[in-house]
Amino acid sequence: MYRIDAAERRRRLGVRHALAGPDPVADPAGVTRRMVALHATDPASVYLSLRARLRRAASAGQISEAQISEAQISEAQISEAQISEAQISEAQISEAQISEALYDRRDLVRMLAMRRTVFVVPAESVPVVQASTTDRIARDQRGRLVKLLSESGVAVDPQAWLADVERSVLRALTKLGGTATAAELAAAEPRLRTTVTLAAGKPYQAEQAITSRVLLVLSAHGRIVRGRPLGSWLSQQYRWVLAEHWLPAHEQVDEAAARTELARLWLAAFGPAPLADLKWWTGWTMSQARQAVLSLGAVEVDLGERTGLVLPGDLDSTADPGRWVALLPTLDPTIMGWSDRSWFLGPHVKALFDVNGNAGPTVWLAGRVVGGWAQRPDGEVVVRLLEDVGSDAAAQIEAEAGRLGEWLGPARVIPRFRTPTERELSG
Repeated sequence: MYRIDAAERRRRLGVRHALAGPDPVADPAGVTRRMVALHATDPASVYLSLRARLRRAASAGQISEAQISEAQISEAQISEAQISEAQISEAQISEAQISEALYDRRDLVRMLAMRRTVFVVPAESVPVVQASTTDRIARDQRGRLVKLLSESGVAVDPQAWLADVERSVLRALTKLGGTATAAELAAAEPRLRTTVTLAAGKPYQAEQAITSRVLLVLSAHGRIVRGRPLGSWLSQQYRWVLAEHWLPAHEQVDEAAARTELARLWLAAFGPAPLADLKWWTGWTMSQARQAVLSLGAVEVDLGERTGLVLPGDLDSTADPGRWVALLPTLDPTIMGWSDRSWFLGPHVKALFDVNGNAGPTVWLAGRVVGGWAQRPDGEVVVRLLEDVGSDAAAQIEAEAGRLGEWLGPARVIPRFRTPTERELSG
């Protein structure tokens, strides 16, 4: 069996995830294609994940050809000492450019997907993600809502009642020009304000309006899409848009074929990896994951203590991209790409994850997590290294923290899922 060690996996991580290497990625959609999808439960993560990968001038080996031309220096003349802070700053993509990809060009789409988590995916991947994961989630969430309606005595026939509400909401959305807030839809269709009982009989029993649940089900079925945020790019509330107004029409994809394609995309980005990692990332059953990789003809490789899978023909070694650093946000797709993170995370789980397994902001050095970071109320980005990385690497990390603070400007990022290190550093 072919052996792929942890060092090769770390080199692949850096290069394939657009964090290092000689090939710059020019646009947000290009980065997202490399990652398959970006976690979007916390809206700031989308922007910070893209920012970390689209700024290509963190070292001499990463300065883009466009900047070389602007500086009027040849590739042969570049050294790290010659790269000025101004050149580095010019290489950073702006928040407005990311918003343009999301809401103007709509190259990227926010949707409920793997593990019932909100992701941003390339527009062309929507049919694959919908058929492979989201359709099942839609059926499950609709069933849960029908059960709540029944238990709360909302209707004699909750299935028919909910279907009528859904049709009414779509008609209301059409009358409102195809886009509206949840509050506007609830005003147009009062049944959205119907309440159901959660945790009946428990000390924490509560009443909740069904507005968000109905809209979630409609979005999971692909009828509506989360559009522009209400407020800044940090807002966690969005306008809802009719899917046909937001996305081009596309043909439906067979579920099994969609799972095979999603497994191919994941292995290209995250392979080699154990089958259990694919099962966890997608939320599939082990049988579904196994069938998908069998359809691909995936190759088994020795990862040391475990057996992993790679795509056929994907056994070549990766050139060393050199020492690179990155400050990645909470729930970044790199750290959340595998369930077994021992080969890059080491002993830092308790410091950098919350109790539910959500990753906080992390500091990376050449394919390993070496610390965490946070933003203080005054805007300063501060770092805590959890191991000795040497003075040169530490200086490189501090410089990156400074650039991130400048990029954030007046924005204040408070992660939705807070970890011990992030809480302590943020003050």
